[in-house]
Amino acid sequence: MNIVCIGAHPDDAEWYAGGSMVLWAEKGHNVYAVSVTNGNIGHHEIEPQKLEKIRRAEADESARRGGYTSIVLNYPDGSLMPTLEVRHEIVALLRRFNADVVLTHRPCDYHPDHRACGVLVQDSAFLVTVPHFCPEVPALYQSPFCLYMMDMFQKPTPFTPNFAVDISEVIDRKWELLDAMSSQMYEWLPWLDHQLEQVPKDITDRKKWLRERWDSLFRMPSFYFRPLFENELQSYDKTFEYVEFFEQCEYGRAPSRFEIAELFTLERKISQGII
Repeated sequence: MNIVCIGAHPDDAEWYAGGSMVLWAEKGHNVYAVSVTNGNIGHHEIEPQKLEKIRRAEADESARRGGYTSIVLNYPDGSLMPTLEVRHEIVALLRRFNADVVLTHRPCDYHPDHRACGVLVQDSAFLVTVPHFCPEVPALYQSPFCLYMMDMFQKPTPFTPNFAVDISEVIDRKWELLDAMSSQMYEWLPWLDHQLEQVPKDITDRKKWLRERWDSLFRMPSFYFRPLFENELQSYDKTFEYVEFFEQCEYGRAPSRFEIAELFTLERKISQGII
């Protein structure tokens, strides 16, 4: 399958779906991590023109470690809008990749770029099949199966996962993906959290610090959403410790049983619209 994870920034795909992307790539699927913006303002010191190059290089290195492909578009960070221009580019991109599955943000999120990115994917999900829209790229036969990546926002409606991917066996690989995003994991995010002085200088110590800093956050979803998968977990004999959750987006097509079995560890049996 051709799986396209579309985030707003060059570390969003890795943060929300990195373990799943690694697992899917290991199965032989074509996996693409797309950043709609170039991430050029996500730093407290590095000027935007230089930062854009750094973040592209970091995204490439993370993709190399994960076995997937990185694509960073050239829209400026912090200014993304769901315009017709960007919609054209997203539609063309999904057609060129012949996308079977698309992941993105929900259009309710703390970051305006995340919200705009979610709307853009929603707006593109049907139009990929319309030949006279963006006619320079042949239309797809059907819309992709669309998924929202996890968030914890409650309004206007909370994230309610239909699917779970247990990434416990590849959590070390996910840490490696994030470690490659050095300007974010060891500089920008610690600065935002007023913890920059805590980041070690030694490479080995930094990786240990990264795990200690974020481990509880990446464990939390398995506990928070576990009750929703209580019935399915009765016959599951693995740890279910580090888990990435996804919600089916109604704007795309219904997934096939093959796709569900191939992509996910568990499916909530209440899921509707499955063929």
